[in-house]
Amino acid sequence: MKFTVDPWDPSYGTSVGTDLEPSRVEAVVGLERAADDWGPVEPQPGLVAPSRVLFVDGVRRTDAQVWVDEGDGTASPALCASYAAGVVCCCDDDGAHLVEARVRRSLVTSSADGADVVTPAGTYACTRVEPGRPGQDPGVALSVAVQTRMQETELLVAAAVRDAHGGDDDLVVVDGALGRLHLPRAIGLVKTHARTYLPPALGGVVAALGPGRRTPVFRLEQPESDRALHRHTWYLRLPGPAGAPWAGIVRIECGGEVPVELAVALADLSQVTLPRFASVAYKDSRAPQNLYPIAGLERALRRRLGEPALLYRALRRAAGVPAPA
Repeated sequence: MKFTVDPWDPSYGTSVGTDLEPSRVEAVVGLERAADDWGPVEPQPGLVAPSRVLFVDGVRRTDAQVWVDEGDGTASPALCASYAAGVVCCCDDDGAHLVEARVRRSLVTSSADGADVVTPAGTYACTRVEPGRPGQDPGVALSVAVQTRMQETELLVAAAVRDAHGGDDDLVVVDGALGRLHLPRAIGLVKTHARTYLPPALGGVVAALGPGRRTPVFRLEQPESDRALHRHTWYLRLPGPAGAPWAGIVRIECGGEVPVELAVALADLSQVTLPRFASVAYKDSRAPQNLYPIAGLERALRRRLGEPALLYRALRRAAGVPAPA
């Protein structure tokens, strides 16, 4: 039997789904190359990476699951969560350094009686969300709300850093999909794949990519959706040991409002920039997709979330319940 071992840490799931589902999003090809001319794109000769790369990421943690008393003998589920977002700048002058980090805490609930929770360890600002669909686990809506608040904080720090440190020779790299981030020279880095966007006739190009090669740029459009969420995208293989057909593959995206020629320019820039930061397996369990600056930023942000046990005890005291010894 011949087999390969996925280097991706199984505690994070898998980097590629065992059965990629076809996406309902329409893939518009033929933007950079005609469909019958699709193939791996080589790096542009002479193109150099920007002098400053700004990596943006966020982390989140549930500090306590709580119940909000409705006053009629019932209670609604809620989450007390901490989340943070930050930016690491990698530049020619100062190397890699943290330039922004913001920590937020929220009580997320669908209860109309929700209010801020003030503790000596920090205040959890009340965030009200709509109840989930009938039959849906109410925890799903709460978890999605925390994720949304974290992403909103990412947008804020990215915009603030670009305003303070931006220039004509930089690149913003967001860990994950771009969402509603609209900044010039910004790309999103998607590390895992649950569905395939390309038609079968072109999907084989992804598996055929060599290290540092990418697919041509194509556009993702979903009929009747918010046009602000349309995306230009491409696949890139990061350097790493040979393995499964999609080993080391990341999907990169930029805004659908970006002209095609600028999207292609960003795709070319990603080829000469991102491979420099690809991790190796003996240093990172999610190599090579978890870029070194992102991994370092995640560690720095988690430290800033605070000690979980301390926050939990503070929440217990705020609720009037003695903390366990």
